[in-house]
Amino acid sequence: MLTGPCVFILFILWITMAQIPGQEDKEKTTALKDLLSRIDLDELMKKDEPPLTFPKTLEEFEYAFNEQGRLRHTMTGEAFVFNAREDLHRWNQKRYEALGEIITHYVYELLETKCNLTKEIVPADATEEEPRSFIYLSADAMSNPAKLLVLIQGGGVVRAGQWARRLIINEDLDSGTQIPFITRAQEEGYSVMVLNPNENHLEVERPAKPAPLPSPEASDEPAEKRERKDDREGKKKRDFYEKYRNPQRESETEQIPIRENGSPEEHVLYVWDHFVSKAAARNVFVVAHSYGGLSLVELMIQRESQVKNRVCAVAMTDSIHNIWHQDASKSIQEWLQQHCRNWVSSPEPLDTPVEPMLSDCPRVSAGTERHELTSWRSFNSIFQFFSEALPTGEEEETSNTVTTRSSHRTKHDHDHNHNDL
Repeated sequence: MLTGPCVFILFILWITMAQIPGQEDKEKTTALKDLLSRIDLDELMKKDEPPLTFPKTLEEFEYAFNEQGRLRHTMTGEAFVFNAREDLHRWNQKRYEALGEIITHYVYELLETKCNLTKEIVPADATEEEPRSFIYLSADAMSNPAKLLVLIQGGGVVRAGQWARRLIINEDLDSGTQIPFITRAQEEGYSVMVLNPNENHLEVERPAKPAPLPSPEASDEPAEKRERKDDREGKKKRDFYEKYRNPQRESETEQIPIRENGSPEEHVLYVWDHFVSKAAARNVFVVAHSYGGLSLVELMIQRESQVKNRVCAVAMTDSIHNIWHQDASKSIQEWLQQHCRNWVSSPEPLDTPVEPMLSDCPRVSAGTERHELTSWRSFNSIFQFFSEALPTGEEEETSNTVTTRSSHRTKHDHDHNHNDL
């Protein structure tokens, strides 16, 4: 649907063209038609767009997380509203992305202050000058002799500690972050590694390219005459076009890949080689959401014997891996059948078996049809699965476990009711 500025400019063009006499002014008619064909209606819709500058902190945004971990406006108490400006989708989207960046750093702070995790730079031998990423480790990540939990998120804009930005902003911190998994794991005696598979490059602004000079051979006209003619025609078009158009241009950027971490698959492999494989834990457990499941299968293809020797169980949540497309061996498929479970989006009750698509890990319902909620809805089931997979005779840390599980179960059941409304 065309907005006011678009309708107005088309109306002006129509009136102008209607006033041009017949055959004698064909050139003017052609010029106007050419101009009309060049007008970008998407750009016209940006004419009255506010500046693409946004607050840098939650306080400046006038938002804060309340005691329930829900994002609320500090003045009105209302939840976040995406469409802050009607008919300005790009501006609203940029505002949402700016808030998302703030949320990312807020979650980093929680990982460090609430979960007591420390940031570890990758590549481990990175210099100050080269692009770098990082992961988060618990204090005993390399020394805990019993159990290690590795968390791998899905693809997209989410960073370390997040399952889904949408849930953090629109639902709460529990459903959208990995923090409940981290605190539960620590209470049950696990060490923890939080991967950061989507931090693959450094983005820098690309220098503006100078406008190319016209080739002298492009026309038979004398260069001076051609330049004067081009200047006149160009000025007329620019004056007319810019009168009704003033969009904000975004700077062009280029991406410098992070060494040995240039993709989610590379990152998972790197963390395995330099951290997980060197950890003391006898039993490694993995939670992998969405694209994280694909990266985990790729790791198995690259380090099959190591993974089989160290990993006790894998919990996937709506994983998008494909053993055929990824060319996983039969031995990998058999191992996944025995040691993996995939909680998938489904209308069926939680833990209900779901017919497998391929002959790899068993699929069960996550109790929700929302892809991004599958990790949170299967939270308790995943830890029960890990507990049952622990080899017989392994000593478990049980202090406070009963109370903790009970409290998580109550919160979980409440969220089921809240989100199903």
